[in-house]
Amino acid sequence: MKLAVDAVVFSVNDARLRILLIKRKNQPFIGRYALPGGFVEQDEGLDIAVIRELTEETGVKDIFLKQLKTYGDVGRDPRGRVISVAYLALISWEHKLKASSDALRAEWFDIGKIPSLAFDHKTIIDDALVQLRLEIQTTNISCQILPQKFTLTQMQHLYESILERKLDKRNFRKKLRELDILKETREAFMDGAHRPAMLYEFRNKAYSDIKDKVHVMLK
Repeated sequence: MKLAVDAVVFSVNDARLRILLIKRKNQPFIGRYALPGGFVEQDEGLDIAVIRELTEETGVKDIFLKQLKTYGDVGRDPRGRVISVAYLALISWEHKLKASSDALRAEWFDIGKIPSLAFDHKTIIDDALVQLRLEIQTTNISCQILPQKFTLTQMQHLYESILERKLDKRNFRKKLRELDILKETREAFMDGAHRPAMLYEFRNKAYSDIKDKVHVMLK
């Protein structure tokens, strides 16, 4: 039996949720797209392994990763019995991609236009998407993708892209005040001829739960 790790990395661009995939260089499934990942080496832990694989195959590094779920169905890998631990990440679109190792290329795909995938990676992505939509409502994970300083409109667009639904502007801002996770910066952002918008930042950028106010964004 072998142990592997896979990384489900999401981003948002042009108000669309995207996912990071690699094109496989080696068998099995040569030329097919898959999640970044690979086998855990004998002398490394899971967290170190997923960071290494992600860096080797996509060039992405220094990002927040959270364990999602373990996958171990018999027959999920034609090379034999393989248990895989999947990780979830939400990162800025500006990360530069550079494929190497056993990846031909690394690319962002619209979540609604995912190509045919290797292994059981479509199942892993589906599970990760459910978890991400819960995380965006119950934790401060949105700080992993928003810039250091941002407008409330930018934050609302991020939520709408992930939840795939429009949110009422007044209600969204009211709920944000109730959460008390943001603070004003006393700076403003000028967007064309529009009135300057106040810039905000997170009170705490360390990953944390807000589950005591679960589903506040959907009410």
